[in-house]
Amino acid sequence: MQELTIIGGGLAGCEAAYQAAKRGARVRLFEMRPKTPTKIHQTDDLAELVCSNSLKSNTLDKASGLLKWEMRRLDSLIIAAADASSVPAGSALAVDRRKFAAFITSRLKNHPNIEIEREEIESVPDSPTIVASGPLTSEKLAASIQETLGGGFLNFFDAVAPIVDADSLDFETLFLASRYDKGDAAYWNSALSEAKYDELRDALVSAEKTESHNDEDVPYFESCMPIEEMATRGRLTMRFGPLRGAGLTDPKTDRWPFAAVQLRAENAEATMFNLVGFQTRLKWGEQTRVLRLIPGLQNVEIVRFGVIHKNIFLNSPSVLKPTFGSQMREDLFFAGQLTGVEGYVESAAAGLMAGINAARAWNDQEPLVFPRETVLGSLAHYITNADAKHFQPMNSNWALLPPIEPPAGRKKWKKEEKAPLYVQRGQEALENFLKAEG
Repeated sequence: MQELTIIGGGLAGCEAAYQAAKRGARVRLFEMRPKTPTKIHQTDDLAELVCSNSLKSNTLDKASGLLKWEMRRLDSLIIAAADASSVPAGSALAVDRRKFAAFITSRLKNHPNIEIEREEIESVPDSPTIVASGPLTSEKLAASIQETLGGGFLNFFDAVAPIVDADSLDFETLFLASRYDKGDAAYWNSALSEAKYDELRDALVSAEKTESHNDEDVPYFESCMPIEEMATRGRLTMRFGPLRGAGLTDPKTDRWPFAAVQLRAENAEATMFNLVGFQTRLKWGEQTRVLRLIPGLQNVEIVRFGVIHKNIFLNSPSVLKPTFGSQMREDLFFAGQLTGVEGYVESAAAGLMAGINAARAWNDQEPLVFPRETVLGSLAHYITNADAKHFQPMNSNWALLPPIEPPAGRKKWKKEEKAPLYVQRGQEALENFLKAEG
């Protein structure tokens, strides 16, 4: 039987290798370092963390905490390594980077079903494969992925507007409408007076911005111009761009507002909304501060911050199944940030699901689709069911999960009420799922 090739020794590739190998698959894990070094890695270990050493919240009041619980339940190598190398960090799970990477490297090197190859892969093999090459995939491998998937399915620039939690919006202040009443009313709109528009523009111009995330700065496309850059080009530039109020009749005044900010539903349940045209490089704290100046967003909570930097990720709704398998080939899977999940733990979670399903394919078993009530299942559902035209990477958050309706007479849950309900439902769903699958 053919071996399972895994490309990439980061968090997703290592988790995928472990999950596949423990299910009997013979795995060859390819990592290009140290033969092909990078400018940011300092060791030869697998799964080296190069940015933060925090894996975010470890408690069940956050979706990232429930995701870790689910992964522990499925014997995640990455979470086991984090638990074994943890350092004090309050409610977060933070790690000693070297101990963390050494733990993972040792476990994989000593696994009888895993062979580690220190070699760069430049093309997608025509044998069972998981591609977990990350957001800075080499040009040659990226070109091979394009060819394998039929072309046109890789995004090379991550130009993202903030995505916000619907529960944090003031829908009494916003109004529902589509421009010039064309089609169904599909956007929630915030009306800006001239004074409020000027206040927002001044805040955007003066806010702190991030540096480039890569060695070379990213040239802006006019279609994904940062909103703060647009604000510097003239007082009314935004008003005649994404913040135009023309055609949007505010029911409170029966007139078009001076300007308007539009919010578009990010998922079918409308638990998350995207700020139309608000691609941004503002620092994360600044994004929250500035957005809260917008009427109806005064208490907004951002579930996915805006970024603009060089990045490579699949347009997953067009090419992937919720099993992380390719729609084009039964034996080709993808994992990690390349699939459109974002964050350390989310990348490992994608690797976990891809590894399980690649092993099942290797063993001639049907792949698994995790239940939507779990964070695992909701991540998989999001990246394969989002609107392909507007697809943006996503990390774990409660708004990804199917909503639980509040009791009669109440419009929504209080923030502190929601988490225990989602946790109980998710844990029960995973236990029932695992029991059913044997």
